[in-house]
Amino acid sequence: MLLPQMTVALSPIHESFFESAPMRFRDVMSIPLSAEALWARLTGESPFAWCRLVKLTEWTSPPPFGVGTTRTAWALGGALVLYEQFFRWEEGRRQSFGVERASLPGYRRFAEDYLVEPVSESSCRFTWTIAAELAPFARAAAPVNAMVARSLFRDTRKHFAAA
Repeated sequence: MLLPQMTVALSPIHESFFESAPMRFRDVMSIPLSAEALWARLTGESPFAWCRLVKLTEWTSPPPFGVGTTRTAWALGGALVLYEQFFRWEEGRRQSFGVERASLPGYRRFAEDYLVEPVSESSCRFTWTIAAELAPFARAAAPVNAMVARSLFRDTRKHFAAA
């Protein structure tokens, strides 16, 4: 896939950002899949392909994945390209990334955290947290970011028939 010529660097992320970010969106879903099966989907060939606003997500590091793994995501019809690097990786349980660069200006910092917890042999709890800080000129777009997060959560719930 062709990558944009220019990108905007974002500030680094630390795990504390998920509690301190000016914008935080979190959804906790009960998924009727084992934790192992959901983890396999999150680390598979096309994670989040079920989300309408995510055009493509591609791993740019070879397996096995872990801290330092990189991924590129094309969102909003491909208009926004996010270059992600994972800073937390607890195999089978948790992964977190920060966006290092983006194809469009607007974010100062952006990160996501995925936590998968087994509930039974055939179900798990999935906690998805999105944290962001917008650049001052983009703060008027905060409601749009909230709509995007809700759309991602809604598509995921629908895809997995989550409660």
